[in-house]
Amino acid sequence: MYLAETRPSPTGRQAPSKASSDRAPAQWHPDEAPAQWHRVLTLLADISLFIGTRALWTSAASHRLLVAAVISLCYASILVTGVLTLVVRRARSLSRLDLVVLVTAVTLGVCGLIMSHHGSDESVLTTQAAHEFLAGHQVYGRPWPWLFGHGVALTTTMDGGYDYTYGYPPLPLMLTAPLLWIGHGQLAATTVSTGSLIVSAIVMWRMLPVPWRSAATLVCLGLGLLPAYARLGYPAIVACALLIPVVVGWPRLGRGGRGDLVRAVCLGAACAAQQLPWFLTPFLLAGVYALRRGEFGPRAAAVAVGRIVGVAAATWLAINAYFIVTEPRSWISGIALPLTQKANIHGQGLVGISLYFTDGSDRLAWYSHASLLLAAGLLGLFVLFVRRLGPAATVLPWCAFYVATRSQDGYYLMMTPLWLAAAVTAPWQSFTAAWQPRPAFLRGPHKRGARVAAAALLLAPAATAVTLAVSGSPPLRMDVVGARRTSGAAVTELTVRVTNLGGAALSPHFTLTTGQGMSRYWTVAAGPATLPGHGSASYRLLPPDGKFQLPKAGTRIRVRAVSASPMTLSSADVRLSALTP
Repeated sequence: MYLAETRPSPTGRQAPSKASSDRAPAQWHPDEAPAQWHRVLTLLADISLFIGTRALWTSAASHRLLVAAVISLCYASILVTGVLTLVVRRARSLSRLDLVVLVTAVTLGVCGLIMSHHGSDESVLTTQAAHEFLAGHQVYGRPWPWLFGHGVALTTTMDGGYDYTYGYPPLPLMLTAPLLWIGHGQLAATTVSTGSLIVSAIVMWRMLPVPWRSAATLVCLGLGLLPAYARLGYPAIVACALLIPVVVGWPRLGRGGRGDLVRAVCLGAACAAQQLPWFLTPFLLAGVYALRRGEFGPRAAAVAVGRIVGVAAATWLAINAYFIVTEPRSWISGIALPLTQKANIHGQGLVGISLYFTDGSDRLAWYSHASLLLAAGLLGLFVLFVRRLGPAATVLPWCAFYVATRSQDGYYLMMTPLWLAAAVTAPWQSFTAAWQPRPAFLRGPHKRGARVAAAALLLAPAATAVTLAVSGSPPLRMDVVGARRTSGAAVTELTVRVTNLGGAALSPHFTLTTGQGMSRYWTVAAGPATLPGHGSASYRLLPPDGKFQLPKAGTRIRVRAVSASPMTLSSADVRLSALTP
């Protein structure tokens, strides 16, 4: 049950009474029996802490006995909490158990960081950028190839190269720089991201209504998902932590007061931490405008949104100011790098059709076009049907990545705490009086067909772009005509006959893959750099490490060729019989 209230508008008139997320829900009585769903939620959060804990204890028991002992105590905490969750009689007691679950989760998070802080390519780049920042050197646009290899992943690009540069906004490196003294390697960067995740769990736990608090522990620190990304040093974790205060109860945004100022600062800081918040921000601002216009009218709504944008932009500029002044060109190209680098296709979305289920496509760029068109179409849908789609504001932006050339699940997974925050604090009742644009052809009870047609029209460009990308054909036909092998199961040279089936000249870059993703490029020892339209040539290819170890029988081996202008992919299966000595 929600309690109705009337709020004065900035213009002095009264806004209509309506249910809203900031209105008090059904009263929580600490001395009454807790709801059964509250018990179940606490128990689920408690159970989620088991995930990954055994592997953590096993690792600690071999050489960090103190950490292993702490983890053993966490096991005891999980077990005792599980019992008490099912037997306590008062809501106050269950809320205290919610706190115990949170403390246990935080403890396991710290233990995980102690045992595993080697990071990933993202933490390696952040750490190096922090060192360069402290030394007063240029940060953006500088390649650091020596950081990669030896287990550190590489981002391959469609032009046959690799991305060795820092490509994120500067807040993570600025937070990492003061902590570089704490240890070697990537410890500082992984400490920043893990610390951000822990802080976000605590803040979210505190901001949510009491019965829902264990949900914050579950989604942030349970399940073993986000803690793993945090230990890898992903800047998106920092961005997510800053977005949580913005998203919890976000339908209240725009009503003025200190809360608006804090949320706007957090929004600007999040946009200065990683690029993913850039995609969420338009949805939040559009929702705030619709809500405030429904209450106070168009002018007051525009002022409210303008105030949020102004504070957020000022925060963003303040964080970026040093780099804007010292290296403006490299800075702007650096923070835009994920959008412009033409990284190789990868992910679990629709791009997998061209990567795994067909032999490629000569229209890969249309995946990128589809992603932008879908983002625009979903934003249009959100504005048009905000009363229905308002609660999904924190989920809709990530749908666009499903059709992008880079559609890995981390883009969705690392933002899931925002899904929960909105589900609890931005229910559909918050949007019942929100303003929705209704031209004459969409107005009225008998215009359902017209509204469905409008929705289809907004999504049609993205659907068309996806169809073009998926239906493209591989521009190159490739046949393995020779191979040189060692006495063992390793290939040291491959000869491929390549025919350009189209009229456009292509500059192919080759690799062999045996699983998901794209491997490092093979060196072209002989063959033209550019293959003219309808031309043929033989390419002699050398593996990047001197030899390519053949997998076990039954593994699918594919030779792939990519080009950057235009973006194309051609693939062909390789039979082991073709790789005989």
